[in-house]
Amino acid sequence: MHTRDRARLQVVTGPMFAGKSEELMRRVRRARVAGLSVEIVSHALDDRRGTGQVSSHSRLSVPSRTVPDARALAAATLGRDLDIVAVDEAQFFGPELVAAAEDLVADGVTVIVAGLCVTFDGRPFEPLPALMATAEDVLKLTAVCAVCGADAAFHQRLAAGDVADSRVPSPEQVGGVESYQAGCRLHFTGFSTR
Repeated sequence: MHTRDRARLQVVTGPMFAGKSEELMRRVRRARVAGLSVEIVSHALDDRRGTGQVSSHSRLSVPSRTVPDARALAAATLGRDLDIVAVDEAQFFGPELVAAAEDLVADGVTVIVAGLCVTFDGRPFEPLPALMATAEDVLKLTAVCAVCGADAAFHQRLAAGDVADSRVPSPEQVGGVESYQAGCRLHFTGFSTR
């Protein structure tokens, strides 16, 4: 069976610091070793380590195409002779990413998306929950709790060294260890403010 006949939607998700981008890069490296044609796409909002690359908190990186939205992602990838489209920071693409991913899969392209499934205040972060619902493969990773070292399914925004008020708007702020920390259910403060 030809690779394009087996196109799938794969989702790699979890909180910040869980290794989502590293897993995306691992899958891309394996696909390239297998001789597959791969396009890596990142969102223009994520410029923490420069544009035109997907990078992890552990400083691993690969070159990528940077686009501002799901429409530009579709325009850059649909109709090309690609085996895989890998999308990092999928949460920034919004709900329109669901249709773009489905169109690519219908076109015979496997789509791998990596992104946050939960906001800094513990709520579902679309479009990842919708993508997870229709994906053939879902890998939900955990981070390490900054307080106790347990598995952390959440992350929270920090303010001046303390946990920020979870009612602060806009989960779409880009940041790293200077702005966020991972937390297990016991040490995630977002639940206590609901």
